Amino acid sequence: MKINKTLLIAAIVSISGVLMPSCSESFLNEELITSRNTEYFKTQAGLDDLSTGLYPLLKFKFNYIWGIEMYNLGVDEFTDANNSIPSFNCYSSDLNATETGAVSPLWDNMYGYIESANTLIQNVPLYYDSKSANYNIRLGEGHFLRAYCYMQLFTQFGGVPLKLTPSNGKVETYFTRNTQEECLNQIIADFEKAYSLLPATPATTGRLTKWAAAHFAAKSHLTRASELYASWNSSYVSADLDAVIKFGSEVVTAHPLANDYLELWDYTKANSANEKSSEVVLAAQFSDDQTTWGRYGNQMHLYYPSVYQNLAGTTRDISGGREFSYARATNYTLDVFDRVNDSRFWKSFITTYGCDNTKGAPVWTTTNAPFGPAGTVAGAKRFTGGSLAIKYIVNNAGDSRYAAVANDVTGVLKGGVMQNTHTFVRYFNGEPQAWVGKHGNNGYYGEQQRSVALSKYRDGYRVAIASQFGTRDAIIARSADDVLMVAEAYIRKGESSYPNAITWINKLRDRAAYKAGEDRTKHIDGGQAYKNNSYCTGKGGGYSADGAIYWEKNTYYESNNDIAVTTASTTSPMHINDISAIYNSTVDAPIYTKLGCSTNAEKMMCFLLNERTRELCGETYRWEDLARTKSLESRWKAFNDGFVRGNTAFNATTHYYRPIPQSFLDAISNVNGGSLTAEEKKQLQNPGY
Repeated sequence: MKINKTLLIAAIVSISGVLMPSCSESFLNEELITSRNTEYFKTQAGLDDLSTGLYPLLKFKFNYIWGIEMYNLGVDEFTDANNSIPSFNCYSSDLNATETGAVSPLWDNMYGYIESANTLIQNVPLYYDSKSANYNIRLGEGHFLRAYCYMQLFTQFGGVPLKLTPSNGKVETYFTRNTQEECLNQIIADFEKAYSLLPATPATTGRLTKWAAAHFAAKSHLTRASELYASWNSSYVSADLDAVIKFGSEVVTAHPLANDYLELWDYTKANSANEKSSEVVLAAQFSDDQTTWGRYGNQMHLYYPSVYQNLAGTTRDISGGREFSYARATNYTLDVFDRVNDSRFWKSFITTYGCDNTKGAPVWTTTNAPFGPAGTVAGAKRFTGGSLAIKYIVNNAGDSRYAAVANDVTGVLKGGVMQNTHTFVRYFNGEPQAWVGKHGNNGYYGEQQRSVALSKYRDGYRVAIASQFGTRDAIIARSADDVLMVAEAYIRKGESSYPNAITWINKLRDRAAYKAGEDRTKHIDGGQAYKNNSYCTGKGGGYSADGAIYWEKNTYYESNNDIAVTTASTTSPMHINDISAIYNSTVDAPIYTKLGCSTNAEKMMCFLLNERTRELCGETYRWEDLARTKSLESRWKAFNDGFVRGNTAFNATTHYYRPIPQSFLDAISNVNGGSLTAEEKKQLQNPGY
């Protein structure tokens, strides 16, 4: 039984002095028990309820558009799509202290939860039976959840006010910012305290364990050892790297990697097998139980889809997803994969869509029928329900097979024969390689509706075509991330430790290889859950009687220059045999060149960040990874087409941090109890905002 069935929520005072519930009613709207007061949290039952009421904070990252804005736009992996977001993708002037769509909600909600975590930490030793089996668990939950909130704040804002005791109903208005060092030291101390207190096995699905604490302890130590904090972190780095290796290794032992990368995304219905993968260390708990959804629910499935519903022969259905289309994969993301040998690309992205509307399907015309396959007759349907309607060809520059059809944006000639499907090709014959700008007929900034869409969040188990409420658990931490953190720690230790780093990286690359006998054309993602969805029961339900948008084959062979069909293993080309294979990687070399990586150390760190894309693409880590390694500016300018548009203003002294919300600065007081002056507000604000 998942822990979010009933939420018992305490009204508390947030750091900004605004009365708000610890599990904010504004974004959860679950069972709110307003009769509870601080006296209730001086009882064991009250503290049990308070700990349960804290868990929805784990959902925050996936609840609304801030999940894409703050964590995966303005990076190398994704640029904005059909719905443009210049503030976060282009670092425009719209990203400022008065921005309330993402920055303020993160600030307000994290501090709201911190208040409840502080109450738990303070009251458990005073009012909880120390002999109870749950005593250490409750205290460990308090320390973990406080650290988690501060980690979310720290990675976005830098040094923030540390509030470590509850207000107990008292409105507090005087706050100062702690240093980055003080904040990270507190975060690490809390995670390590939680590690010592939490159990190895959760009592209930979704509850915290010592391995979740170990994962974030490793991440916090790695953060402190990273380039963004080089002005003060030198005395910590050596011990931090050792701690990353210790904690990360323990997590991988406790949470073995899944045998097949696809296992993580093979979603068939709510609470299905993939949500119980050994690799998942911590996940935000969502389900098809509508009483737990709150105001927003899990909305990540909305943000990555490419628009398909306005192409003839397709209409929006549950299997295809609702295309809010905020994030579009960049050319870097498509090219960072070895798309012949690395199965992770084909298990992470969508390249085909079915026809679910025969009546609306396009017909061959007298103009294009002569270019169609042999036997094509003008007036006949180009495709019908239950057949392929849309395909994306992820090819490389130099491919001479394809040419555009005049006056038809989805018409493509292959070898002089027009394709019957809507076809989107990355490179037409004669077009040179380009990281940004227009080529082919998909995924450039003038045609933002069309792109090769990330499939990891697709959800065919929603209750209606237009429903924004996803049913899938959202992975917060999986042990593959620990593998990469350990590898990075070894890289940072220097050249003599590179072989150790390779050993760890190979754990993922060997898993990513195609196995002998594997069908490389097979496509599986969470859209398939429509088959088990009671709302998808024929015409008028989640899919049309004509078929479904979800399609079970990809364009592997056609995208890879129509190579011969094979079921051979690709373990050998994926496995790294020595350091020279990284320095001379044919996949990574163009990226090294574009970023100006010349030394071995630069190439190793570049390869590590590339491998993080290959393994963790779209999983809400990228902005923070690029910020902490201080590679955000160079990678954004190299690979994100937001850099070549107007209204862009990346400033390295400003944009490695987000603006402190103006609402907070306006609400707090100075040491004398008066409102802050303009100069005092400036001193508390991050530079440039």
